[in-house]
Amino acid sequence: MWPRNKGRRKRRSTRVGVHKPWPTLAGWCTVGLLWVSGCTVGPDFVPPAAPPVDRYTAGAEPTATISANEETQRSFSSPKLDLVIQEALSNNATLQAAQASLRQSQERLKAGFGVFYPQADAGFDATRQKFSPARFGQSSQGSIFSLYTLEGTVSYTLDVFGGERRAVEGLQSQVDFQRYAVLAAYLTLSGNVVNAVVAGAAYRALIESTQELIDLEKEQIRLAEIQAQAGTVPYSDVLSLRTQLSATEATLAPLRQNVSQTEHLLAILTGRVPAQWAPPQVDLKDLKLPGDLPVTLPSNLVRQRPDILVAEAQLHGASAQIGVATAALFPSFTLSGTYGVNNNSIENLFNKSSTFWSLGGSVLAPLFHGGTLWYERRAAIEGYEQSLAVYRQTVLAALGQVAHVLRALEHDAQALRAQSQAVDTSEEVMRLVQDNYRAGIANYLQVLIANAQNHQARIGYVQASALRLQDTVALFVALGGGWWNMGEKPLHELTQGVAPSPDAFPILPRLDDKKQ
Repeated sequence: MWPRNKGRRKRRSTRVGVHKPWPTLAGWCTVGLLWVSGCTVGPDFVPPAAPPVDRYTAGAEPTATISANEETQRSFSSPKLDLVIQEALSNNATLQAAQASLRQSQERLKAGFGVFYPQADAGFDATRQKFSPARFGQSSQGSIFSLYTLEGTVSYTLDVFGGERRAVEGLQSQVDFQRYAVLAAYLTLSGNVVNAVVAGAAYRALIESTQELIDLEKEQIRLAEIQAQAGTVPYSDVLSLRTQLSATEATLAPLRQNVSQTEHLLAILTGRVPAQWAPPQVDLKDLKLPGDLPVTLPSNLVRQRPDILVAEAQLHGASAQIGVATAALFPSFTLSGTYGVNNNSIENLFNKSSTFWSLGGSVLAPLFHGGTLWYERRAAIEGYEQSLAVYRQTVLAALGQVAHVLRALEHDAQALRAQSQAVDTSEEVMRLVQDNYRAGIANYLQVLIANAQNHQARIGYVQASALRLQDTVALFVALGGGWWNMGEKPLHELTQGVAPSPDAFPILPRLDDKKQ
């Protein structure tokens, strides 16, 4: 149901013979102002209701990190990680572009408010003309003269049906859209930086583990060569171990390439040329898991997640556009006035006889446009329906993302616990096989198998640790990142593009920010 025109009033009946004087100009202005204040066509925007659910998954949701390896740390961030985040917030071009777009939309909103004020213009013309009396049926001689005109014009459009107010409302929704887009860029940037740091730390841990295995294999080769010289083992054992060593050494190059790629990515995210900046070295042991997970209710998620707020701002703009299109179906009213002077001599331009003025009002009513205005309004309604569907899908995707990450954290802890046990077991097996090999009761194949199992267990452990950290980051990002706890000044600095001060912004929400 669209709101009816509240500004239209029923005409009062008058008795025959009673004289009703015509309203003065001031009276017409008063009527117009009453219309302006009492009528706005189109729907008033109401934010969609939050989804009627109080959980993300069908089962019980974790509110604390599942124990693995007896980790009891309560803080996620590290000083080195904070340094990279600050560099990214200060120099990232994508974030700066989003901030510039926000400032652009704010200036456009300020420009849009100008429609509510009278528009005043001044002009000066100087022309040389030839007058021909023949145009008016006269036979007298024509004349050539100059004409100088100085005039000022004031006009004011009465926003009777609220079309201009709906247009400004649409501009405000664009400001909201860009503000939340900045927050989304901040959140995405922070998540990407942390994920890149975690990936780089994991690759370096894999390189360290592989290097330890290489040192171990070199020691085994040395022992095998001694045993081969003593004739206790065939020389083929030495060749097999050397082959295994070469295969292990070959895995270092791809790992080092991955480290280089993460370092280059971090340089780009921080707005630097890779050749001019190197990120600080962060080890996996420097990154501690939070013990508490800031899980919020779905009803809060729709009020704090930037991409949902962006979709809501777009929906608001589509709603305002319906009002603009509806107002175009009704007449428009304009008051105007002109005052000026003109004379054929610039010396006499300001004589009293040179003045002229005019006051008036105009009404422009659309009568027939081939259905254009009507179908533009229909198109605006369908645009609103489209934005509403996009909003609903955005909410569903957000809820699904949180549910997925919550379950992933449970499975990550289970996988990490299993990988930790696998590492302990493989190290014990490798130690026993090596002792047996030195004693001559185990062959080289058993040594190779034990080494390979230990290496795979270490790789699995590092990968599980990194995945657990990245999924923890993904949960914070999925929940909106905690920007609502920044405080008024840091949030203003972020959305206006001011260079951030140290420790101004949380990388991730603090553990006591949002708890269910």
